[in-house]
Amino acid sequence: MSILVKNRQYYKFCAYGFLKNLRFFDAFLLLFFMESGISFTQIGILYATREIIINVSEIPSGILADTYGRKKSLIVAFILYIISFLVFYFFNTFYFFILAITFFGIADAFRTGTHKGMIMDYLAINNWQDQKANYYGHTRSWSQKGSALSALIAGFLVLYSGSYHTVFLYSVIPYLINFINIYSYPNSLNYSLNESKKTQQVTLVFVFKSFINALKHPKVLQIINSSSLHSSYLKAIKDYIQPVMLQIALIIPFLMQLDPKRKSGIIIGIIYFIIFLLTSYASKKSFKISEAFGFNISKLTLEIGLVTGMICGVFYEFELWFLTLLFFAFIYIVENIRKPLLIGEIADHVPPELLTSVLSAQSFFSTITTSILAISIGFIADHFGFGIAIIIISCILLLFTEILNIQTLKKFSKNSQS
Repeated sequence: MSILVKNRQYYKFCAYGFLKNLRFFDAFLLLFFMESGISFTQIGILYATREIIINVSEIPSGILADTYGRKKSLIVAFILYIISFLVFYFFNTFYFFILAITFFGIADAFRTGTHKGMIMDYLAINNWQDQKANYYGHTRSWSQKGSALSALIAGFLVLYSGSYHTVFLYSVIPYLINFINIYSYPNSLNYSLNESKKTQQVTLVFVFKSFINALKHPKVLQIINSSSLHSSYLKAIKDYIQPVMLQIALIIPFLMQLDPKRKSGIIIGIIYFIIFLLTSYASKKSFKISEAFGFNISKLTLEIGLVTGMICGVFYEFELWFLTLLFFAFIYIVENIRKPLLIGEIADHVPPELLTSVLSAQSFFSTITTSILAISIGFIADHFGFGIAIIIISCILLLFTEILNIQTLKKFSKNSQS
């Protein structure tokens, strides 16, 4: 194995991931929305809007990146991010939040995949293709470090300012620095080395047809469900851990001299810091866990994650906050065990000629699922509380998964007999 070359561009790639994940508002987003006086249903609409905007914008953003260059695409993304942060900071109504989340979704669409493509092309230019996994793993690790440190810094920012709003303003700083970092990238990374990419550009019609075709094949649908449902589930519920952390912060007998918001800020930051360290470790050890079981455990971990969510909802209803937090954190850990294994599962079960269709269908399925879950959880939480909401949603998803597994087994059995 060749030695990893840590030159100036390597550190720029690492800095990009680190600075990108310094989104100080992430640890307090739901609390910020609750403080602003909007309902859980409206919060669900905001999350759903973000997912739909990202999905709809991905294809045109990819075309623009191919046409005008990746650097410009990333620069536009960070300008839109900064506008989004400023709208969140200066305005405090649901309709302005819709505007801010729209800017955020478009920015995400311009950013996702673009930077990874630049890294891969940089390795190709230097004939370092054999370092792909090692190189990308190193740069990605800095993103995880950024997430952990972001939560900790955010806690101190809330402690210092006594406000959730200010985390949006402070988030502008690392994004401005990253803007400069991206601008300094060499122009050789501006365009894809694959010149045929423009002619192979996936269309919205192709994505939709791929999704419809996937519905006709239980095995393909099972793979898509297994690979994306847990991620969609966690994405829809993850911010609801913040009120639980708030309750824990209020009952912990430390920093009693501080007002509740400042105290919650530092404690929530520390809790998130610990969770991200655990998930980083889980992701690193996922392959060894899979080897220990002796088979692909993505289906098993999906079921474990959903059952854990049900138990979490029960503890939430009985106000057992520490147990709720523990099980909520376990869902995060399960997700990070699953993620590194999912690409392998798709590659093992999907023929190469169907891979593009399946990946497109998976992306579409994930967006629709996250959107529906976010709105449903918000609506149920407004009427019955979050504990009941997560119990109901977890049961429905678990039932859907089991029905799909049964249908797949029946289909497989019928094909075997014929």
